[in-house]
Amino acid sequence: MPRTILHLDLDAFFCSVEETQNPELRGKPFAVGGKPNERGVVASCSYAARAVGVRSAMPMSRALQLCRNLIIVPGRHHLYSEVSKQVMERLHHLTGLVEQISIDEAFLDISDMSAPPARIALDLQAGIKNELHLPSSIGIASNKLVAKIATEVGKKSKKKSTEPPFGLTIVPAGEEAKFLAPLPADMLWGVGPKTSARLTELGIHTIGDIANWPENEMARLFGENGRDLWRHAHGIDNRPIVTEYETKSISQETTFNVDIRDDKTLEKTIREQSKEIGRQLRKNDLAGKTVKLKIRWPDFTTISRQVTLPTSTDNDDEILKAVLKLLHSVRKPNQAVRLIGVGVSGLGAPVRQLSLWDVGSEKSRKLQEVVDQLQEKYGRDVIHKGES
Repeated sequence: MPRTILHLDLDAFFCSVEETQNPELRGKPFAVGGKPNERGVVASCSYAARAVGVRSAMPMSRALQLCRNLIIVPGRHHLYSEVSKQVMERLHHLTGLVEQISIDEAFLDISDMSAPPARIALDLQAGIKNELHLPSSIGIASNKLVAKIATEVGKKSKKKSTEPPFGLTIVPAGEEAKFLAPLPADMLWGVGPKTSARLTELGIHTIGDIANWPENEMARLFGENGRDLWRHAHGIDNRPIVTEYETKSISQETTFNVDIRDDKTLEKTIREQSKEIGRQLRKNDLAGKTVKLKIRWPDFTTISRQVTLPTSTDNDDEILKAVLKLLHSVRKPNQAVRLIGVGVSGLGAPVRQLSLWDVGSEKSRKLQEVVDQLQEKYGRDVIHKGES
């Protein structure tokens, strides 16, 4: 029996949340993001702003050129995360088979639900709108690939509107390839800019064009990705709903408003990043063995360096020590930095074998756990470790 997969996408999520906090923003062109004079980018923009060409990931300075009366709203990511949790809780009440793929998107397997898919979708949209005051678009199909593209088609059908689309597109089982055929090739998963350019050179412009090529020829031209493209172009996608993901890495990065040369500022930044990573590791009962530094110079050249520790750690100071060593190995004195980041991978459960000589470190770890609990309950500023 074919599955029934529902894909939910919260329309212009950050902006929609801001409108619930400030109704005066409704209908006006505004963008959530950074300041234009600080190299800010558009994280999300209202439909009134989109109508004049403003787009997500666009430099805010460019957005202001397109829309002189654009209102800029600073992002409040903690708020967005809280609202996202409320939406996801609603989805979990509907079915246990929920796969959240981002802060504002999720897949649901509704195959075993007795109500018609259209009724489920309309009730879900209405509930999110009436109780949380958020717009959403939905795609329904027999698999995740087609359901997500169906959502995109529904949103694009009202592209020029200054109001949220509230799209709902349902693709009947057996009609996946027919639905996909007229759509642009770059709407297919796996078609990035380079692949899209190569397809255009071959005279392939639509998903149907891809489907019409022999599978072996696609594999010859694009390797294993070519086989995936051919299968996807036929609407074939057997991936299950994944309700839990294994954490593979934890990272933090900061893009500075102006290029930084000051050693103390850089070290303070990576100290804070190391603290946050250590906190997340301990919260999830994880430890990592590989510590990574990411750094971007003013000319946008980006490099990364990593070191594997003798044993896994969840300790802020051990992470910081490793990152500082990597930083000193790649950065020249007074060299300007645009972005800096810290990451830890090779994650697993912490292994603690306490010996006579480890009593001090065990006390330090327990003290850190108490600090974590206090900060979790009362905020990050309630207590700080002294810095030499």
